[in-house]
Amino acid sequence: MYFIVVKFQVKPEFTEGFMERVADYTAKTRAEEGNLWFDWSISVENPNEYVLVEAFRDDEAAAAHVNSAHFSEGLEAMRPALVATPKIVSRKVDGEDWDDMGELQIG
Repeated sequence: MYFIVVKFQVKPEFTEGFMERVADYTAKTRAEEGNLWFDWSISVENPNEYVLVEAFRDDEAAAAHVNSAHFSEGLEAMRPALVATPKIVSRKVDGEDWDDMGELQIG
C-alpha cells in the first residue's frame, strides 16, 4: 500500500469554498483503479489548512494517479486558493489494509 498525507495551506478567503473547488478532483480520484482511500479534513491546528489522506494499492496505482489528467486539472483548480506549495508526507506500507499501517507521525 502507498499511503500519502498532504497539507494544503488555503488562503482565508477560499477556505469555506475549498471543498467545492476540489469536488471533481476528489470524485475522480476515489473512482481510480487502485485507490483504497481518499478523504479531506480540516487541520485541528489551523482552520485554513486542509489535510488530505490517501492510500493506493501500490506504487503503480499511486504513479497512475499523479500522472492522470484529473490530477493536473485538480492542481490548476487548487492553485489560486493556495498560500504555498502543499506539504507532502508519504510512505510505503507492507500490507494491504489500514491495520498494517501502524502509527504515522505527521510533523
